[in-house]
Amino acid sequence: MKKIFFTVGPSQLYPTVEEHIAKVLQTDLFSMSHRSAEFSEMYFELEQTLRSLLEIPSTHSIFFINSGTEAMEITLRNCVEKNSFHISSGAFGKRFLQSAKEVGKQPETFGIDIANIVSLDTINIPKKAELICLTQTDTSVGMAIPVEEIHQLKKKYPDKLVAVDTVASMPYVNLNYALLDSVFFSVQKGFGLPAGLGIMIVSPHALEKANYLQKKGYDIGTHHNFPTLKAFADKKQTPETPNLLELYLLGKVAKDIEKVGIEILRKITDEKAKKLYRLVERCDGFAPVIVNKKYQAPTVIVAKFVKDNFENLKQWEKETGFIVGEGYGANKETQIRIANFLAHTEKDVETLANMLCRL
Repeated sequence: MKKIFFTVGPSQLYPTVEEHIAKVLQTDLFSMSHRSAEFSEMYFELEQTLRSLLEIPSTHSIFFINSGTEAMEITLRNCVEKNSFHISSGAFGKRFLQSAKEVGKQPETFGIDIANIVSLDTINIPKKAELICLTQTDTSVGMAIPVEEIHQLKKKYPDKLVAVDTVASMPYVNLNYALLDSVFFSVQKGFGLPAGLGIMIVSPHALEKANYLQKKGYDIGTHHNFPTLKAFADKKQTPETPNLLELYLLGKVAKDIEKVGIEILRKITDEKAKKLYRLVERCDGFAPVIVNKKYQAPTVIVAKFVKDNFENLKQWEKETGFIVGEGYGANKETQIRIANFLAHTEKDVETLANMLCRL
């Protein structure tokens, strides 16, 4: 039985990945030098595809690294002299906060109460904060911050840098990058690829801050600091030998998504999300963790068991081949997390919804 993964990352592979892997094995990609003209051509094509797909302005740099978690550390080292401010609703917002402490910064935080969610415009950002850190969609609780609130926050505090973790929502989320300074994601969720590649979208203001900190003698990292990443990106290269397969696959899948149309896929994602939320709201065995519909994440639906159904769920997964995510951390056996990425078809979502209700 071929399994269908509704886990929140790694997740279901995008439908064309298998075909692209088969084709690339017939080429010389894995022997290619990352300093060759052929690599730079592939890099340029990937960069242009991402700019087109996500509407990334030419003012902003695109860097290829290893993971979203690494991007947190790079952002903090390169954008913060002393003080960062973190708005978090779950475990991954707290991870961003912990990263700030681990690299020696002095962070402050506002923890969103998911039972009584407030909009970002009600949060007062300290004057000393240099960087505002946000997790747009936190997979641990299934809460998403509306992009309009993020954009308004930057307009309210134009002198502060803003970093946004979009690991769980890219490429679904539609951001205005001109208002943001560090946006980062990885490929094992929304792009439906194997894990092992992170992407950063970085503003000129963030680069200026990194250069300033470097001149003042702050530790902004070695190979993966903004000035070094920018110098190599300008040559259509990476500082070290990269994950060639991931770069190749991201370029191919991004083109596949663009052919279908990202706006069409966003609308389909919204429709699938409605079906999944109806499932957890109407079935006797579940209830949504995020009750306020404005903040329910379209790409990660988190529900709690109304009754003890964990063992029934495990048996159901064995019988059907549909694999959903367990709850995060302490909620492992009391909640489920259902991914709703581009790789998940409308048919499979419909089947999942109908079958889960029978638990």
